[in-house]
Amino acid sequence: MEQIGTFGASPYEVGDLQLFNGCDERTTSQALAGCAIVRLPHGAQVKDGYSARMYIVLRGALEVAADTSSGMSDGTVSKVLPGESVGEQAVLDDTANLFAISASEDSDLLVIEADLVWRLIDQCNGLARNLLRLLSFRIRAANAQLRRRQKLGEFYRQLSLNDSLTGLYNRAWLNDMLPRMVATAQRGGTPLSLVMIDLDHFKRFNDTHGHPAGDDALRAAAGVVSAGLRPTDFAVRYGGEELMVILPDAGEQLAVMVAERLCWRLQEVVVFQDMRQGLPHITGSFGVACLAGDASETTLIERADAALYRAKQAGRNRVAL
Repeated sequence: MEQIGTFGASPYEVGDLQLFNGCDERTTSQALAGCAIVRLPHGAQVKDGYSARMYIVLRGALEVAADTSSGMSDGTVSKVLPGESVGEQAVLDDTANLFAISASEDSDLLVIEADLVWRLIDQCNGLARNLLRLLSFRIRAANAQLRRRQKLGEFYRQLSLNDSLTGLYNRAWLNDMLPRMVATAQRGGTPLSLVMIDLDHFKRFNDTHGHPAGDDALRAAAGVVSAGLRPTDFAVRYGGEELMVILPDAGEQLAVMVAERLCWRLQEVVVFQDMRQGLPHITGSFGVACLAGDASETTLIERADAALYRAKQAGRNRVAL
């Protein structure tokens, strides 16, 4: 930044400065007369060091990116136009600016040191009111930005917990939620059942029809499973062609009933909409396990997996408990 003069020797007037609306122009002009005016070339940054000071744009424009020192900036940039100011918060809490301030075009800036800002606040109630309005507006804008970040964060969090192919929950979700469900069921003395599903001869299906068709089959199977559950149940892609269903508040009889219904519906699933390609027979083997005593989630999965193995050994396309 290069000093090119002072406010008192410039053509600019107090009426051009938004923060001083309602202040006595003659008194304020006298107070600002010795304040430096600096020129900031396009692309250059304001270098504040450890000083707290306020800048008012007289000509040109500034771009301000917040929170750069904490590494939390999301790339949001605000623009400061002629008559507007930046650095008020730094003055009020006596810290160096935490903002990256740069010129989006060649700009002239009025520099007001912190001690002068405080003297002017003491002299003019209008300045104090203007500062409060400005800070209130910026707090509202910051809160709105925070809400947007939270929504975006939740969106990406949900993406990270869902399988991209089937839309079902994934293993990351399962590893987080199943222990909680087991603990809740044990604490409340309520039943919890788990159904492990394996699509029969899926490797043969892929070899015969190709992997894109295999993906279609997985999506179709996931759709059948999702559509056959209660709103309180959960469907997970456990891995490969294995799916899992978690049934809170469901005992053995209800869990077997759900598994048998899904087994039957899976046989009817349409994988290819173009019937000229034929309709391959898609079936699944189902293993059901119910939470017993103080068993862990690992034990519950192992028991469902053992039941699944028995269903395969018995000829597949069936349910084993």
